[in-house]
Amino acid sequence: MTPIILDMDPGIDDAVALSIALTNPAIDIKLLTSVAGNVSVDKTTINLLKLTTFFKQTQVPVARGAASPLQKEFVDASYIHGVSGMPGYEFPTVTTQALTIDAVSAMAKVLSEAPEPMTIVATGSYTNIALLIQKHPDLLNKIKQFVLMGGSLSGGNVSSVAEFNIFTDPDAAKIVFKSGVPIVMIGLDVTLKALLSLHTIDAVASLGEAGKMLHQLMTAYGDSEPGGKPMHDVNTICYLLKPEFYTIKDYWVDIITEGPAAGATIADTQNRWSDGKINAKVAVDIDTETFEKWFIEQIPVMNQYLESTV
Repeated sequence: MTPIILDMDPGIDDAVALSIALTNPAIDIKLLTSVAGNVSVDKTTINLLKLTTFFKQTQVPVARGAASPLQKEFVDASYIHGVSGMPGYEFPTVTTQALTIDAVSAMAKVLSEAPEPMTIVATGSYTNIALLIQKHPDLLNKIKQFVLMGGSLSGGNVSSVAEFNIFTDPDAAKIVFKSGVPIVMIGLDVTLKALLSLHTIDAVASLGEAGKMLHQLMTAYGDSEPGGKPMHDVNTICYLLKPEFYTIKDYWVDIITEGPAAGATIADTQNRWSDGKINAKVAVDIDTETFEKWFIEQIPVMNQYLESTV
């Protein structure tokens, strides 16, 4: 099993990613942390608890994270993810609570106690991770890698150049990319290709209670492209489990933090200013048919997990 810390802002595509991560036997979630992003941190925290309750994984600790970016004003994406962040399905009543310590303290505790360096997966803005780097630089050697949903080399989705997670807190992203920790950047270059067709989304509805829940969330999702809906954050979990689906290139990536290009991820694709240095493995392509097939195969796994915990 791969032990991970999962930092999220659910959010519909986060919820789909977490559903896979909570039930796949190859992944061991040691900590879930929330951050303000798609909706407020109060809502993203309760959404994490809703999903751990739904999948009877209440033993997985949840910690509340940053309520706002490091410097800029917080603006959510409720116009895409709905007011609650996870509309469309009536989740069971949450009976658990988040930890009494904050996300950064919880991350530090898990890392310090881990026998081996751990992967941190982030599907929201990187505010919590940046604060971890600033407050606990002594723990960087306990981080194996960051697997990040965010960024783009080919254009943005909140401006002509900026992807939402990076745009939400570009100052945090800059700290993360300068940290020296190995990074896998999974951005819009692949997530806008890894679409679930409307036919697939409709078919999921008949695949047990997990399929019903996911179908209702996905049909409420305001993000769509010609050919289907992108489940951006699912790609982080897919990469952990099936890295062979992705074409990866090594680049030095920098973050623009100010001006009209704030939130842009700039890669030195021509080796003009990085002196050959590399700080990120960037996903630039994906086997889309295999991704969609793999996704459908995850739904029976979720239902088997639900049935085994009844």
